[in-house]
Amino acid sequence: MARNLPPLNSLRAFEAAARHLSFTKAAEELHVTPAAISHQIKALEEQLGVPLFRRLTRALRLTQAGQAALPPLRDGFDKLADAVDLLRAHEESGAITVSLDPSFAAKWLVPRLDRFRAAHPDLDVRLDATEKLVDFQRDNVDLAIRYGGGSYPGLEAERLIGGETFPVCSPKLLEGPEPLAQPGDLRRHTLIHLDWDLEDVTAPTWRMWLLAAGIHDIDFTRGPVFSMTSLALQAAIEGQGLALASSILIADDLAAGRLVVPFDLSVCRPLDFAYYIVVPKRTADLPKVTAFRNWLLGEIART
Repeated sequence: MARNLPPLNSLRAFEAAARHLSFTKAAEELHVTPAAISHQIKALEEQLGVPLFRRLTRALRLTQAGQAALPPLRDGFDKLADAVDLLRAHEESGAITVSLDPSFAAKWLVPRLDRFRAAHPDLDVRLDATEKLVDFQRDNVDLAIRYGGGSYPGLEAERLIGGETFPVCSPKLLEGPEPLAQPGDLRRHTLIHLDWDLEDVTAPTWRMWLLAAGIHDIDFTRGPVFSMTSLALQAAIEGQGLALASSILIADDLAAGRLVVPFDLSVCRPLDFAYYIVVPKRTADLPKVTAFRNWLLGEIART
């Protein structure tokens, strides 16, 4: 059945402008000029024979007709986006794109990825290792692994693993010229720091750990600073000092003897900070997403 609809571009321009109440912001979102937005909306009003906006001197307001049309149009575009995601997912059913922190990728996921390929030989994995939050639709990402408090509005988040944070070092530091036997021995060793890119005062730091250990006369600010956990851990493996590390990221290094835990004292992060599996609700039940999520949970159980 033929539908006598206005041009899609005009409807998109109206929906964006009505949502922002701004031609300028709508133009930024749709990557066109404000003049183009204004032209599209004017053409839409002429075709419908009804005004959609009240154009004031310093503001833009919706008419009654515009207010009534905005909710169903917004829902319609959301459903269109969902349909496109499903089409894309069906077309690329042989691949899954995973976004995750580079250190988690290097220290935990990549060493285990061959087991996923063996279990799912027809499903290729594309890793997008980045510390930036992704837009699932824009960046064509199927699943993300994120470290945080688990609150991701509009998305499904499932806790993967938490973990304690404690100092680690190369085994040679335990019996070197300045052997490590107790926390006070840190006075004679280098502290390796991670420059946390989290807006959170509870991020584990040497200050936090030293206070928990009851040590107050060590300068907790001294030592090199790294932007990635994997770099800080590599420096520790090379014997350049001690780093604070999450248990999940050092499991393999501990098992291989590349790192050791010199002291029996850890720092637990409050607010249940952990690694989470994050997926869009509309694609959470796709077979490839379910397969990778179940594999992740199984591997965590084995670690």
